[in-house]
Amino acid sequence: MKEKMNIVIVGHVDHGKSTIIGRLLADTGSLPEGKLEAVKENCARNSKPFEYAFLLDALKEEQAQGITIDAARVFFHTEKRNYIILDAPGHIEFLRNMITGAAKAEAALLVIDAHEGVQENSRRHGYMLSMLGINQIVVLINKMDLVKYDQKSYENLVKEYGDFLKSINVEPQAFVPVSGMQGDNIFNQMENMPWYTGTNVLGVLDDFTKKKPLNNQAFRMPVQGVYKFTGMGDSRRIVAGTIDSGTVNVGDEIIFYPSGKKSKVKTLEAFNEDIGDSASAGMAAGFTLEEQIYISRGELAAKTSESIPKVTTRALVSLFWLGSKPMEKNKDYVMKIGSSRTTVVVEEIKAVIDASTLASGVKENIERHDVAEIILKMKKPAAFDLVAEIASTGRFVIVDNYEISGGGIIRESLPDKQTWARDIVLQRNFEWEKSRITCTQRAEKYNQKAALLLITGPENPNKKVLAKAVEEKLFIDGKFVYYLGFESLLFGLDADVQNGENARREHLRRLGETAHILLDSGLILVITVDQFNSDDLALINTMVNPDFIETIWYGDDPTDDHPFDIHIASEEEIENSVYRIKETIQRRGIIYSPW
Repeated sequence: MKEKMNIVIVGHVDHGKSTIIGRLLADTGSLPEGKLEAVKENCARNSKPFEYAFLLDALKEEQAQGITIDAARVFFHTEKRNYIILDAPGHIEFLRNMITGAAKAEAALLVIDAHEGVQENSRRHGYMLSMLGINQIVVLINKMDLVKYDQKSYENLVKEYGDFLKSINVEPQAFVPVSGMQGDNIFNQMENMPWYTGTNVLGVLDDFTKKKPLNNQAFRMPVQGVYKFTGMGDSRRIVAGTIDSGTVNVGDEIIFYPSGKKSKVKTLEAFNEDIGDSASAGMAAGFTLEEQIYISRGELAAKTSESIPKVTTRALVSLFWLGSKPMEKNKDYVMKIGSSRTTVVVEEIKAVIDASTLASGVKENIERHDVAEIILKMKKPAAFDLVAEIASTGRFVIVDNYEISGGGIIRESLPDKQTWARDIVLQRNFEWEKSRITCTQRAEKYNQKAALLLITGPENPNKKVLAKAVEEKLFIDGKFVYYLGFESLLFGLDADVQNGENARREHLRRLGETAHILLDSGLILVITVDQFNSDDLALINTMVNPDFIETIWYGDDPTDDHPFDIHIASEEEIENSVYRIKETIQRRGIIYSPW
């Protein structure tokens, strides 16, 4: 069975990508039977000259009619391999294909028009290939017939574009002079360029080296979802996703990041098939766990016996910006890594490079087509790998106003204020002795979900009154609820904490650990703490799954540094405030709502 290889083809508009693809299809006999003749006949009937680019258009028309040919993926073959050409008609499509993982190229053909010469997009595409780590590149100098197959024209372009690629540390495997229209050097060596003694296009394609299987890398699987089946007595909970790299086997111990929770693989599952006891890179698969743990979409599964991903809220990245509006500091964007999504802001712009001129400098904003080295700060911790270690989980896209507006690679994981606490939590979760009773079983038994109702705000004795009133109302309603005042910890569990610079940090860490235990038991926990700020909440979110936390601000309008889910004015009647809190947690599914 022939091996397969994915090739991406890029180039400036009208430099002849479609013609070259059409030639490859025709000259290798990869077209559907009669397709070439039908297109030629159609051209003759409409009195227009035949072009090989029309073959690609014809295939796209067939796709629209339901025939199984993908307009963005073109299939052809040589004696050595089956190829998939990933056509990249523009910047946005290229990023979607290359960075999101919808198609992963192992090599690239970069097309330049011999008559028009190197254009801005020619340089941009070269830079993007470099950023994405595609190091097998062949440059096709196309339309040599338009410069009368002149050797000097070819050599000048090789020198100009070769120098540019060298400046971005890219070394192409070859420069091939071709004419897609006339067929020179596509399939056959032709007499028009006797001065060229190198290999034709099909030859350089077959000279590309097949990537080593990703099975040899550490196991990574972004969690797409957790599915529970209840019909016919089926009680499985299947953690599903597509394996990016590595191999997983029944019995392997799996740890999920950023939560740090772990369990062992009980069974491997696939849709309508038996995949046995092993699954590897590229497979869409799922597995059940021996011990049920609460995980959700966006976590990254790894094996405890292998290298672990990075987990942080700060990262140094190289980014290519394509948005119609400049990328700005302190504006919220959505960052997608694998199946995870998190809000990010640009913390620092370290350098901006014009990808076509390589001019570098420091700017306040990142303009369209700029390449930038920046520090991104995430709203919540994300799990990823550095692109130099595992490329598939080291790439990301940036979404602005529901559109993919940029993408790039993660070069370095940077520490944040919660790094010390996150390390503790990861170790705690790794060593955690689990009960045989799962959180789902407790929720079903108690008719509620575990939750932390964190009531904060300026010092005001009515905070405690409100907290105790919430506890009492939920208790009367039959809920399993407990009120814990911060002072109860300060003079009990925290009695040994010495006053000093890090005293509050340690108090909050212990509060978080206590809350984690009580939430694990299935309780609704009500806590009062004075004057929480964003750093305090980030620490609690590190110690406790933030999905379990509802923050209630009691008092005057908070500043931007006091994030909250519910705001209750101090003059509001306690009874009404209790009703609002209860209504909110009903709406969010923490307790049963009769509506």
